[in-house]
Amino acid sequence: MSSFRQLVRRTAMTLLLITALLSTFQSVSGVEAKTVLRSFLSSAPVDHEADRGAKGSAKHDNRSAPRLEEQFDWSKYPSVEVVATGYTAGIESTGKTPDHPEYGITYSGVRVKRDLYSTIAADLSIFPIGTILFIPGYGFGVVADKGGAIKGHRIDLYYETVEDVYKYWGKKKVNVYIVQKGDGTLSEEELIRLNEDETMQVFRQQYLESKS
Repeated sequence: MSSFRQLVRRTAMTLLLITALLSTFQSVSGVEAKTVLRSFLSSAPVDHEADRGAKGSAKHDNRSAPRLEEQFDWSKYPSVEVVATGYTAGIESTGKTPDHPEYGITYSGVRVKRDLYSTIAADLSIFPIGTILFIPGYGFGVVADKGGAIKGHRIDLYYETVEDVYKYWGKKKVNVYIVQKGDGTLSEEELIRLNEDETMQVFRQQYLESKS
């Protein structure tokens, strides 16, 4: 995990340095920094309509941000094919209503979260609590929960609403990458630390914007 963190830190610091240099370039030359940055990040598509419109300039296009799928060689990590579905904290998934004292609380004790590192459910005999998976198209998932129907190579990805489950995921077979095997424990502090790591914020923004 430490080597992964070092790789992430180097990549993020390089991107932040480039952004700072391009901002200086823009102030001197009048050329928009994002135009040059998009050329550098050739793997990210450019939305010209969003560049021109006032509405587009007020809100970032998530597709123009550096994406984790494209920034790292995930083949270096062990992978396994799973069937991934989506779930919510609501009665349709957990049988609990918002007035239930344990509403939104996972088996590990942490509260459900959709973020760069989101809470997911898995078969704990395969992926113990605290295991960090990278799920293409979803992001990092931290195993925090279990489920009666989540047995074998199945995982459940947390979303805030049923509409989000159907809009963004549904049910898929996907190869997930095991970034770190859990030790059976997970705390709120650890989850906060993962999501607020300053070297990861350049990647985190796309997940925060997808919730707005």
